[in-house]
Amino acid sequence: LPTMFVAIITVETFAGMWINAFIVSVLCIAWVKKKILNSNEKILLLLGCSRFWYLYISWAYYFLAIIYPNYLYVHPILQLAVSFQSFFNYSNLWVSACLCIFYCIKIANFRNSFFIYLKARIDRMVPWLFLGSEILALAIAIVAYDIADKPHCNCNSTKHGNFWKGNIKMDKHFFPSFFLAGFGYAVSFMTVIFSAVFLLFSLWRHKNRMQANSMKSLSMDAHIRAMKSVLSFLVMYSINFVCLVLSMVYATKKGIPVTFVIIVFQYAFPSFHSLILIFSNPKLEKPLLKILPIKRSLKCKPFSPIFHPIYG
Repeated sequence: LPTMFVAIITVETFAGMWINAFIVSVLCIAWVKKKILNSNEKILLLLGCSRFWYLYISWAYYFLAIIYPNYLYVHPILQLAVSFQSFFNYSNLWVSACLCIFYCIKIANFRNSFFIYLKARIDRMVPWLFLGSEILALAIAIVAYDIADKPHCNCNSTKHGNFWKGNIKMDKHFFPSFFLAGFGYAVSFMTVIFSAVFLLFSLWRHKNRMQANSMKSLSMDAHIRAMKSVLSFLVMYSINFVCLVLSMVYATKKGIPVTFVIIVFQYAFPSFHSLILIFSNPKLEKPLLKILPIKRSLKCKPFSPIFHPIYG
């Protein structure tokens, strides 16, 4: 099982790293050419960087934990690995939430005065959302380092393959830290839920208006595709949130098969979500189709043409 686990997460990791490195590369090239990035591209750039490093550090951590567990007991390798993994994981979650907030405010059409105020100033708010996200991620990383530095977190088992059975032994002293981590997961998840629901409601209402006015079916199909894409986001975030919660529940138990399934799902999320983001953005989709042997007839544009104004 450990060998199969390492093989699967290695494939998932390098696939996810390639996808997110592609996003970062394309956006950086565009940044150099245009000397400027719009708000959507800035969010995607930070999200791609966060996911790239999260996947790499997580893979290195699990690789050492299974293949060379003795290295993790050399201070401060374990502490730094847990801290950086927590930082990039929370950065990934919060920047993803920022992307959902941005899409909701930019695309949804409500007549509420506060919503109109946010729509007019969302571009100015993006740097502050970045700052808040990274500060929260840094705070969690500091807490994670402190937890990993406790003697309770070290196990006496150093034999090959036994790291899973005792790598983290938490007791009641670490309940506040678990509560803080769970609270961070829950807040980011609820942010995504509310943003997606508001956006779906706006798209559904606009679709009904077009049906009532007998507008062109092309625009109608675009709205339906957009609604399906938002629903796919919602399903993926829900699965990822459940996996995050289960990873906390089984952190103190010896459920190797369960832990294996949870981590496999967690590694799949950054890859699939980033891939959907690529095919929803023409500036990312076109370079990818030039690299990959995909026929033009198979091009998928789940968000077009509604989301195109966001990309500038």
